[in-house]
Amino acid sequence: MADAVVFDLDGVIVDSEPVWEDVRRAYVATHGGTWQADTQRRLMGMSTGEWSRYLSRELGVDRTAEQVAAEVVEEMTRRYTKRVPVVDGAVEVVHRMAGRWPLGLASSSPTRLIAAALAATGLTDAFGATLSTEETSHGKPAPDVYLAVAERLGVDPARCVAVEDSSNGVRSAAAAGMTVVAVPHGSYPLDPAAEQLAAAVLGEIVELTPATVDRLA
Repeated sequence: MADAVVFDLDGVIVDSEPVWEDVRRAYVATHGGTWQADTQRRLMGMSTGEWSRYLSRELGVDRTAEQVAAEVVEEMTRRYTKRVPVVDGAVEVVHRMAGRWPLGLASSSPTRLIAAALAATGLTDAFGATLSTEETSHGKPAPDVYLAVAERLGVDPARCVAVEDSSNGVRSAAAAGMTVVAVPHGSYPLDPAAEQLAAAVLGEIVELTPATVDRLA
């Protein structure tokens, strides 16, 4: 029996991965860098400090990591002000889960974007613990953020079900000892090694029900 359910944000509740890719890809091109074929896959799950350093040092962007972080997050905030792209059915799923279990949120988004997304979806109060990898030593695929959320909820990570969309996110939650439900984005499929770590792989978030969690936990 699960004691809590911990959600990722980007790609699970908010369809933001394409927005992140669009913003960072344009930023790299504007500032003299070169976007690589595997860049988006590498960036998914990185903390703000990690991906900003990657753009600055590895992709040849002519800005410091601090400038990269500030300017990219500012553009993402501007996009969110116009529209937060909510995954169809995700808000209802979160409310359904909140009726049965304490919920946590373990996200790679900056804290200000998490707050904006939760406010726009009316989900701020649905989560008992919300944490950005900005506040942990390592981003995903390290387990830090999931372990910290479980600690804040006062539950054993091994008795949590995590809901993730990305390969690095699945690895992070699995490394924390959680049972992982993967809901991969159509444009960013899981790599085979990560898929093997998931206890279940769903086609879309609306397939996640309390019965699914009961079966797995």
